[in-house]
Amino acid sequence: MKIIKDLPEIFEEFADQRKNSFLAVKEYKDKNIPVVGSYCTYFPREIAEAAGAATVSLCSTSDETIAEAEKDLPKNLCPLIKSSYGFAKADKCPFFYFSDVVVGETTCDGKKKMYELMSEFKPVFLMELPNSQSERSLDLWVQEVIDLKNFLEEKFETEITDEKLLETVKIENNIRKAMKNLAGVMKADPTPISGYDLFKVLYGSTFKLEREKLPEEINALAKEIVENPDTSREKKPRILVTGCPLGGATEKIIKAIEDNGAVIVSYENCTGEKNYDNFVDENADDLYRAIARRYLDIGCSVMTPDQNRFDLLSRLIDEYKVDGVVEMNLQACHTYAIESHSIRKFITEEKNIPFISIETDYSQADIGQLNTRVSAFIEML
Repeated sequence: MKIIKDLPEIFEEFADQRKNSFLAVKEYKDKNIPVVGSYCTYFPREIAEAAGAATVSLCSTSDETIAEAEKDLPKNLCPLIKSSYGFAKADKCPFFYFSDVVVGETTCDGKKKMYELMSEFKPVFLMELPNSQSERSLDLWVQEVIDLKNFLEEKFETEITDEKLLETVKIENNIRKAMKNLAGVMKADPTPISGYDLFKVLYGSTFKLEREKLPEEINALAKEIVENPDTSREKKPRILVTGCPLGGATEKIIKAIEDNGAVIVSYENCTGEKNYDNFVDENADDLYRAIARRYLDIGCSVMTPDQNRFDLLSRLIDEYKVDGVVEMNLQACHTYAIESHSIRKFITEEKNIPFISIETDYSQADIGQLNTRVSAFIEML
C-alpha cells in the first residue's frame, strides 16, 4: 500500500475515524449486514465477525450524556459506565443505534448492572467473565464463547463454520501484529512521531469497520514513519501510560504529558498493548478454546491475581526504555484504584523508575491541576 498523503493528514484521519464511521455503519445496515457493538477488550470479536457481522466500539468517553445517565444511575459511579449508558439511553451514539445487539461482559459490578438497564431498550448478550485466569476459569470462559456463538447463529440465522472462524482469527491476528509493528516505531530515541499521533491511530482503528483492510494500512503507515521520520524531534523523557481506558475526554492526560516536555512511548491501556499483545493460536485443535484463552489472558485489574498486567508492564518498560510511568485512574473505578498500590510498589521498587497515579473523570475542570502535577513529575525525571 502506497502512502500518498502527508503523515499529519493521515493521523488526523484516524483521529476523525469515529465520526467518519457513523455514515459507514449506516451503509452496512442498508446492505443488511448485521452490526455487533461492544465496550470491552474482552469481547471476542472473531466470533461476531465469523457470523458475518461488523463489529464496532460503542461511545463511552465523553461527559456529554452523563447528566442523562444520572437520572437512572448513581452519581458516584465510574464516568465510563455513566457515559456508556447515557449515550445509549439518549440515542446519541449512531453505532449503538445501528447495533443489532450489544455484547457486554461482567468486568465489574457497575457495568453488569448497567447492562440490565440497557437491555430494556436494546438486545444485550452478557458474557460472564471469570475474575481469575486459572484453568477452571478458562473452562467457564470457553463455554461463554460457545454460548455467544450459538446466540449469534440464532440471532442472525447463520452458521459459524470452522473455516470462517479461522479466517476471522487470522484477520484479527494480522491486525494485532500490525499494531505491534506500528507501536514499535516508538522504540527509537528520539521517537519519529509524538505519542499523541500514535494514540490517534490506535484509538481510531477501533472504529474501522473493514477489518481485513486494516493490517495493510497500519503496516504501510509504520513503514512510512520509519522511512520518513520527523527529524526535528528531540530526545525527551520517555513515558509509559497505564491504567483505565483512554480516549475522548481523557486525552487530556496525553496532552498534559506531551505539552509539558515528555513523550509517550507506550500505552499499556486497553487501547494499547494489552489489546494486541497476545494472539490466538491458529493451529489449535479447538479454535474456541484458543480464542477463549487469548482473551482471558488479558491483564486487567478485574483479574485476581493480575500477574499478566505486571508482566506486560515489565516487558514494555524494558523494551521502550521508559523513564517514568503515569497511571490514569477514573473516579470510582475501584479495581484499578485498589491495584494502584501494588502497581506503584512494582514500578518504583522492582523496576526502579518514578511513578505517578492520577485520578480524573470526563470533565475538563481539572486540566490546570493535571498540568501542574504532570509538569512537576516530568521535571523530576
